[in-house]
Amino acid sequence: MTGALSDNALEAVRRFLAGQGVATGDQPPRRIGDGHSNLTYLIGDVVLRMPPPPPLPAGANDVLREAQVLRALQTTGLPVPHVLAVARPGEVIESPLYVMTQVHGHIMTDRLPNRFDTPQARRALAFELVDRLADLHAVDWRAAGLSGFGRPEGFNERHLQRIESLMRRGCTAPLPPAFDAVLDWLTTHVPPESGASIVHCDYRLGNVVFADEEPPRLAGILDWELATLGDPLLDLGYLVSCHPERDDPLTPTQELSLALLHDDVPRRSELCARYAARSGRSVTGLGWYAAFAAWKTGVLYEYSRIQGRDAYYADPDKPLRFMAAARRFAGME
Repeated sequence: MTGALSDNALEAVRRFLAGQGVATGDQPPRRIGDGHSNLTYLIGDVVLRMPPPPPLPAGANDVLREAQVLRALQTTGLPVPHVLAVARPGEVIESPLYVMTQVHGHIMTDRLPNRFDTPQARRALAFELVDRLADLHAVDWRAAGLSGFGRPEGFNERHLQRIESLMRRGCTAPLPPAFDAVLDWLTTHVPPESGASIVHCDYRLGNVVFADEEPPRLAGILDWELATLGDPLLDLGYLVSCHPERDDPLTPTQELSLALLHDDVPRRSELCARYAARSGRSVTGLGWYAAFAAWKTGVLYEYSRIQGRDAYYADPDKPLRFMAAARRFAGME
């Protein structure tokens, strides 16, 4: 059965894991996460990842690539789950899957735990988030065995063209003019790559786990399904685009990070300066990357709305809010 964990599939997974020396106990699996991406189940003390039902956008929901990059990062010192077992389609069930260790701690979206209820703790939390992103971009991906994991040369233009293709072919209904207006600006201003690194492509507050102890420390970086090799500023631009500030109307992804909407949390400009100091990389021209991130996310929301399989995406105003944010980041207003 593709995209869901039936009783028969669960039994097949348990047999497979037992053969790999991974114990799962006999408790029923529990869905975890928001359910808008790859399906995630807690089975005993381990976590199973598998794709949702098709149709899927090209390049999305690739759990085998996700397992590959996690395995490559396990010896780098970055806080990532350890992969315990991987199965290709048909080896265990119809879907590909992998199983990883469970990361314990806090996943935050709209509120912070009480222990972060001081200005110092909130600042440290935001800086920890951006510092670990800089550490990811410093990983020697060749030494990690990821030389063939992506094509960093010409990545920005190629990535833009891929999302445009999804917009043209996947969004079958007529799109509001805002989509093309932002695309025209992005196409005209595509920057050369700032470098080549592993890029997460979905790095934000809701995709990391903070450890229970003080000071704020990442215990795990999750959801690597979109990871590839490319321009590291794409990750920073996406993180910035998801960072809420009181001055701006909020996008849906900023609403998923409302825990950061405090006056004493560093603003976007301060996070960028922190990243530049830690990475040694110039962040000049980051507006293009933030605008691209907002536009791309809006296209993906519109694609998911048209597919009609998830009520979260049903509101037609959500993609337009991303377009408005993209215009602000681009300085088009």
